[in-house]
Amino acid sequence: MLRPLYRCLLRLHPPGFRKRFAEEMLSIFDQATECQARFKLLGDGLVSLARQWALRPEFWYDISPAPTAEIVSDGIPSFYTLDPFRPRTAAVVHGLLLTVVVFCLTCSAIRYSWIHVLHVHIPEAQFESSSSFEEHAVAPASSQEPEIASRSARDTQNGFSRSLRSSPAGQKPAPSRLPVPEIPQNGKGISRPAPPGRAANVTTTAAVANAAQNGAIAPAAESNPQQATVASAEPEPTDAANQAAAGVTSGAVRNATIDAPERQRVIDGAIANLTKYYVDPGMAQKMAAALRAHEQNGEDEAATDGKAFAGLLTQQMQDVSHDKHVVMVYGAAIAPENPRPPTAEDISAYRKEMERTNCRFEMVRVLPHNIGYLKFNSFPDADICGTRAAAAMAKLNNVNAIIFDVRDNPGGYANMVALLATYLFDRPTHLNDFYNRGENTTEQSWTLAPVAGNRLADKPAFVLTSSRTFSAAEGFSYDLKMLQRATLVGETTSGRGHMGLAHRIDDHFMIRVPDLKVINPISKANWEGTGVEPDVKVKAADALATAEKLAEKKIADKL
Repeated sequence: MLRPLYRCLLRLHPPGFRKRFAEEMLSIFDQATECQARFKLLGDGLVSLARQWALRPEFWYDISPAPTAEIVSDGIPSFYTLDPFRPRTAAVVHGLLLTVVVFCLTCSAIRYSWIHVLHVHIPEAQFESSSSFEEHAVAPASSQEPEIASRSARDTQNGFSRSLRSSPAGQKPAPSRLPVPEIPQNGKGISRPAPPGRAANVTTTAAVANAAQNGAIAPAAESNPQQATVASAEPEPTDAANQAAAGVTSGAVRNATIDAPERQRVIDGAIANLTKYYVDPGMAQKMAAALRAHEQNGEDEAATDGKAFAGLLTQQMQDVSHDKHVVMVYGAAIAPENPRPPTAEDISAYRKEMERTNCRFEMVRVLPHNIGYLKFNSFPDADICGTRAAAAMAKLNNVNAIIFDVRDNPGGYANMVALLATYLFDRPTHLNDFYNRGENTTEQSWTLAPVAGNRLADKPAFVLTSSRTFSAAEGFSYDLKMLQRATLVGETTSGRGHMGLAHRIDDHFMIRVPDLKVINPISKANWEGTGVEPDVKVKAADALATAEKLAEKKIADKL
């Protein structure tokens, strides 16, 4: 029953195809004994029928068999060839029109981003000067970045950033379309938004080098000139990172054997520093009690070398506090607590690094629907990069909404946080407080005086976050969320709301203790351990597209 149907299907094929393939196809059909196989061949025949008539015009006409070769008298055969196939003019025109239509639709989709498939940034221009901001600006890559980043982190441990708080005498910032707000100084010569003696984030050498390899070098951070400042930018710092952060000198670490008196001295020093400096006095007492209990039970006697003993004490403290910032560090030579002041060469190197990387401002542009977009991968020192930041904000001064992208921002200076937040308010606004447990002092951080000519104070604002958003970038996001001034879009941030100092115990041991925490005046808390929760939770890769849609809706609602 199926064979006659299949033969009819073959007769419906173009003549040229039928003469060439019909017998072979019918033979294959006859060899198929199972009913399922025959139905499959019948379906294949239907597909072939449509394909031959639609796409194979060379089979539409009867093709005469090529004449056989004739042997001529000289013994050399002669051959006949068919004329070369050429598609019909109508088929060529149809194909051309289809190609043009598909190309135009693809270009339109990419241009207006109503399908968000490609996330490619092609830089159009570099910054020409600190006073001119091009629409696209990407910090150039360099094989020397890891070396420069590592040097920046090392200089940070030596009090590098503190001396950068004031510019050279007589030097004036380059002009921009919007003036740079003046950053008030307190009696200690430190910018008011910054906590005493340090920036909002300090990264380890390992973290900085890792960021350099990914194209986003973390900034050098402000440190206390009396003590080496450390704070981890990684969830699980390695021994090498801890040693670099705590000021251990480079080179091979001599893992010497330690005796009972030395273990006793290190434990006593750890308890004293925890009791005096740790941000939570109650938790400090619990950690001290745990260290003493482990010692009395003889559990520390098995650790006979310095490295193992430091790791054991770190584990004992973290088991109680669950605070990864509390670390005991062992090294061949611990840096002194009074590091050398920064040299003129150090200051010049930092300035040159900021100029080379465009102060870590990666992109500033106006998106469709007049939405401003600013992506920056650090909060650099406002005394050095304030003019560049003002130029970026001036570029976006006439937008209807603004998006801040801190998805790849590891943190930086509190004074840059205050400077950028200033553009979103029409009056000085209290952002947060910095409580120093060791000194029992609290210093407030406020936005600066309103910027003359600023038009962004009443515009919708959005902040893009990810799990790679650290420290000062978290503070920027958290403050704007608590003040209900911006909508956060993306992922929960890393959860780094405390900062710490490394305290020297002896020539080989140093303990890192978080002694400074951020307190928001509205929530009376911070984001330590929990991270900053976004208002609209989406994957980091989808945050920009989501924020654009939200901004478009808010703009439309205002019209």
